Amino acid sequence: MSKNENRRDLLPGTLEMLILQTLCRSALHGYAIAQDIQQASGDLLQIEEGSLYPALQRLLREEWVSAEWGISARNRRVRTYRLTPSGRKQLKHEVTTFGRLLEGIARVMRPLES
Repeated sequence: MSKNENRRDLLPGTLEMLILQTLCRSALHGYAIAQDIQQASGDLLQIEEGSLYPALQRLLREEWVSAEWGISARNRRVRTYRLTPSGRKQLKHEVTTFGRLLEGIARVMRPLES
């Protein structure tokens, strides 16, 4: 299989939910968010910059995250993102909705009983 055949897209809204969950633990800059998701998933999920930063912009517009400029440990200017109270509420809603979606998928994927 080629690299592209192994690539799987996330369900719509899943990336935003993963970012909110990651920021629930601590405020992070973009690269650290991607690294945290990859590490927490056991390297099963790899978030590309081309997906991550537009998702962060959507979360900023919805006011589910806030951002401020700072300096990284490597002395570079970085934008650090933090979960807002409305983001925490949205995360709870997303987790509930996602759980119902997974339940529906699991029902469809069950083998037929003979």
